[in-house]
Amino acid sequence: MQGVLDGIRVLDFGRFIAGPYCGQLLADFGAEVIRMDKVGGSEDRFLLPVAESGEGPLFFQINRNKKSLTLNSGTPEGRAVLEKLVKTADVVVANLPWEILPKLGLDYETLKSIKPDIILATMSTFGHEGPYAQRVGFDGIAQAMSGSMYMTGWEDKPVRAASPYCDFGTALVSAYGILLALMHRDKTGEGQVVEGTLLRTGMTFSNAMLIEQALTKPNRIPTGNMAQTAGPADVYNAKDGTILVNVISDPLFRRWARLMGEEEQWTTDPRFKDDVSRGDHGHILSERMQRWVGERTVAEAIEGLEGARIPAGPVLKPQQVLEDEHVNATGMLKPTEFPGLDGLAPIMETQVKLSKTPGEIRHRAPLSGEHTDDLLEELGISAGEVAELREKGVI
Repeated sequence: MQGVLDGIRVLDFGRFIAGPYCGQLLADFGAEVIRMDKVGGSEDRFLLPVAESGEGPLFFQINRNKKSLTLNSGTPEGRAVLEKLVKTADVVVANLPWEILPKLGLDYETLKSIKPDIILATMSTFGHEGPYAQRVGFDGIAQAMSGSMYMTGWEDKPVRAASPYCDFGTALVSAYGILLALMHRDKTGEGQVVEGTLLRTGMTFSNAMLIEQALTKPNRIPTGNMAQTAGPADVYNAKDGTILVNVISDPLFRRWARLMGEEEQWTTDPRFKDDVSRGDHGHILSERMQRWVGERTVAEAIEGLEGARIPAGPVLKPQQVLEDEHVNATGMLKPTEFPGLDGLAPIMETQVKLSKTPGEIRHRAPLSGEHTDDLLEELGISAGEVAELREKGVI
C-alpha cells in the first residue's frame, strides 16, 4: 500500500527518543527516513541490549521502517557526503543541542544554503532561547521542572513517570509541525525550522494546574494516586490485584453511590456536592471504595463497576499487558523479527489509525549502516569510493 508520505525523504539525526520517534511517525506513513548513525552505531542503539548485536527494545520500537547510513560528518569527506544527501532531502530531524548543530553542518542557515526549501526539525530540553538554552537534559528533567513531577507521588517523595511522556509528546508535536511545514512549503516553496522542547511539552500537559495556581493560589500538594478534583478516584487493592477507578462528574458519582447501595447517604452530604468537594474529601470516598473493592477479586470488581458504567481498569504488570485479551484481539502489538533475537519483538503498531491511508510496520529497525552502500550508490558515489570512505572510517 502506498503511504501518504511517499516521496518525502527525511534525514534522521535523532538520538534516544524525541528525534527517532518523530522520524518513525513519518516513516510509518510512507516517508523514506534515513537514520544517520555514527560509525559503529550510535549510543541509543545499545540501551538495554537484547539482541546479539547489542540493540535494545527502545531502538526496535522507534526505528522501524527506517534505513541506516553510517557517516562521520565531522570529516571533510563526510561533510561532502552530507551535502549530497541534504540536496535530496525534504526534512532534517536533529534532537541535538543548538550549539552542536553548526559544528555538524546541521544548522538551518547551512542546510538552507544547500537546499533552499529544506525543513529542519529540532528537539531539545529547553530550546534555543532563554537562560537555560545551553543546558542539557532528558525527559526526567522536563518532568521535574514542569510542576508535574512534584504533583505525582507524595510531598516528601516526588515520583517521575516511568514512561518518558515529555520525549514522546515532543516527538508527536514535532511530527505534526513537520507536516504543517510541508504544507506551507507546498504552497510557498519556503522551508522553515520546526522547534520542539521537552519543557514546553511538559508544561503543556500540566498547564491546567499552572493556570489554577496563578488564579486561585491553592498551593496543592501531591496525594499519591488519589485525585484532587474528583472522587472516588484512586487505586484500590482487590483480593488478587489492584485496580484504578475514576469517578468524575455528578452522573458518575450518583451511579457509584447507587452501586454502594447508599445513594441518599452520599448524594445529600454537602461534603460531596461537586467534583471539587469530592476531591477535597477524597480520603473518605477512597476508604469506602477500598472496602468494596477489598471484598472482591479484580475481575469481580471490574465487572461490578462496568455494570454501573463506572470507568475502572486493572493495574497490569508488563507480562499481563502482553497477555491481555483486548491487546491481542485488536492486534496492537506486531511480532517482528530482528537478527540475533531469541524470539519475536512485540512492536507497537502505529498508534493513530487512518481509514484510507493507514500507517504500518513494513520492516524491522535497521542494523547499523545496513543501507549505507545502496544509499551512497544512489548519490553517484562509486563502489571504489565507498570502499575508500569505509577504509578511512568516514562511513
